[in-house]
Amino acid sequence: MMATVEFVEDLCTPALIVDLDKVRRNAEGMLERFHKLGVQLRPHMKTHKTLECADIMTGGSRRCIVVSTLAEASFYADNGYDDILYAYPLPFDKVERCAELSERLSLFHVLVDNRLALQELKKRPLKQGKVWKVWMKLDCDNGRAGVPHYDPDALQLAQEISDTSGVELTGIYAHCGNTYACQGEEQIKAVAQETTMITLQFMEKLKASGIHGTKSSIGSTPSCSHPVPDMAMLSEVHPGNYIFYDVQQSLIGSCRLEDVAVRVLARVIGHYPHRNQLLVDCGWAALSHDGGGRLPTGYAIIEGHPELKLLSMTQEHGRVEPISGKLDFKQFPLGSLLTLMPYHAV
Repeated sequence: MMATVEFVEDLCTPALIVDLDKVRRNAEGMLERFHKLGVQLRPHMKTHKTLECADIMTGGSRRCIVVSTLAEASFYADNGYDDILYAYPLPFDKVERCAELSERLSLFHVLVDNRLALQELKKRPLKQGKVWKVWMKLDCDNGRAGVPHYDPDALQLAQEISDTSGVELTGIYAHCGNTYACQGEEQIKAVAQETTMITLQFMEKLKASGIHGTKSSIGSTPSCSHPVPDMAMLSEVHPGNYIFYDVQQSLIGSCRLEDVAVRVLARVIGHYPHRNQLLVDCGWAALSHDGGGRLPTGYAIIEGHPELKLLSMTQEHGRVEPISGKLDFKQFPLGSLLTLMPYHAV
C-alpha cells in the first residue's frame, strides 16, 4: 500500500497532480451547460479512469457514461455503475465479454459501423430475454471510425440493425474530433454546427424510413465547451477531456489555461553544463509525446519558468534547456521539482 504524504514535495515522481477544485468547476460547468439545453450529458471516462472523477462528472448518479475499453467498462460495472456505452467499433474477439456485461447490467451499449459486426451480435443472442443495445457510428467528416454520413450504406445499415431480431438500434453516435483542428470559439462552433446538422438530418432520414425512438449523440470537448443552440435537439452529448482540460484545449479555444486541472510533477535528476541541459525524471511514459514538441516550450509548459523548454523525452527521461541563453543550474538543484502542464491529458 502506498504511504500517505502530507506535502507535494514528498511525493515520488513523476506524479500526476490534480486540482480538485478545478475538476469540480469543469464538471459542474458542463453539467449545467447541457441541463439548460435539455440534453443528457454522457461523460467519457477515458481521460481519468477513476471513480472519484466519474462521481463528479455524473453528479453522483453513477449512470450514463462512455468508455473506450472493456477494462474501463468492467471497472465501472464492478463499482456500481450502469448504463455504460462502449464507444469503440465492436471488436469480434470481445463479443462474449460484451454479452456478459449486457446480461449483467441494466444497460450496456455497443457501437457498430459495419454489417459483419452486426452478424457477430446475431450469433450470440443475449440471455434473460435481453436484446443488444446498439449505437451506429456515423462519420460526420471526422475521418476516423463510422459509416460516412453521405454513403447510402449508412441508412441501409441502420435499417438492418433496426430489423434484426435480438438487437435494438438505440442511437446514432458521432464524434466531432475535427474540432481539434480549430483555433478559437468561432471555428469550434462552425464544426459543432455542421456535425449537429448532419446528425439531425440523418435522424430525419431514419424517421422517414419508419425508424422511430432512436437517440442522437455527438461529442468532443471543444464542441461541448461551446455548444451551438441546435445541439438542444440532440438526445445526448459525450465529451470527456473537459474534466481536466489541457494546454491543447486552451490553444483550440475550449478553455482558459487557468482551467487546466492537471500537472505532472518531475524532479531534476541531472545537470549537464556541457550541453546546457537539465535531465528530469519525466519521459513520455508519464507525459506522452502528443503535440510533437511544437509548443514554444516543447512538449509541455513548465509552470513558473517560461524561459525553459522540455526539448525531448525518452521513456523515463526528459531533457530541459533554456529557450535562449545559458542555464542557471543553481536555480534548479538536483532533487528540486518542476511542474509540467501537459499538452494533452488524453
